[in-house]
Amino acid sequence: MRTEGDSWDIVSSVGATALGVAVLRAGETRRADALFHDPYAGLLVMAVGSPVWTRLSAGAGDLEVSAMRSYGSLGDLLVARTCYFDSYFEAAAGAGIRQIVILAAGLDARAHRLDWPAGTTVFELDLPKVLQFKSSAFAEQGVTAAVERREVPVDLRGDWPAALRDNGFDQHKPTAWLAEGLLRYLPVDAQDRLFEHIVTLSAPGSRVAVNMTTAERAPGLRRTDAARQQVLAALDIEVDVDRLWYPTEGRSDPVQWFTAHGWTATRADPARVLIDRGRDVPDDVAADMRTHLLMTATRPGGDSTP
Repeated sequence: MRTEGDSWDIVSSVGATALGVAVLRAGETRRADALFHDPYAGLLVMAVGSPVWTRLSAGAGDLEVSAMRSYGSLGDLLVARTCYFDSYFEAAAGAGIRQIVILAAGLDARAHRLDWPAGTTVFELDLPKVLQFKSSAFAEQGVTAAVERREVPVDLRGDWPAALRDNGFDQHKPTAWLAEGLLRYLPVDAQDRLFEHIVTLSAPGSRVAVNMTTAERAPGLRRTDAARQQVLAALDIEVDVDRLWYPTEGRSDPVQWFTAHGWTATRADPARVLIDRGRDVPDDVAADMRTHLLMTATRPGGDSTP
């Protein structure tokens, strides 16, 4: 269960959920019809040094294959949101934005795997132990970022804007913000503060993209949760997302919040993200996925041309 001021490394609490996402990204990358390629996801999982996590990432063994399948529509959802946010950054770069901020970066490898224009800086914010793990894993493999990457070790429940500015962030330049897999891990008041800080730090023309599971989990996702917990328990992995999330009661709808603050916000259908890329999505899976929010918002004005 979450407690005020709690912390974690990459194999515990919220950190372990980043490992789960990396496992799924590695699985998608292995597919012949992969919708994205993240060659670093498996590398980062293996760097943990856990035989179980390594087998999961490689999809080896009957139990490990069962674990991957147990993600069900949640796995499709994670693929959709990765595609959606990759396209979001591609569009932001195409519009001339050269300042990127990834909040709760976890094992995100976009600074390494996306094709960034010259002059782009990617700021990655997360807890110190998480960022240290990722940097050490890349250094041991001789992997370098494709862009200028600046780590900002900080707790997003605290004064992260000061830490961001101290690392060279310029609030007078348009920024593309990403909060992927973050909001439900924040208390209600911390989510609103996060949004307020983003608005304060955003020059005209800035953009933000977020995702969030809605209050009502679809029946298919609830069944997936139960099945996944059983398989992971058999592998001696304890990652119970529901116990790590904060409640939805009183939580702002991001689309409504940013719209009320003068931004132009657009929702996306996760199932449509996959369908438009040629991936078949059964009707029941599509219904499950639509309980999840994908959103991009843009602050009007400004000229992002570099």
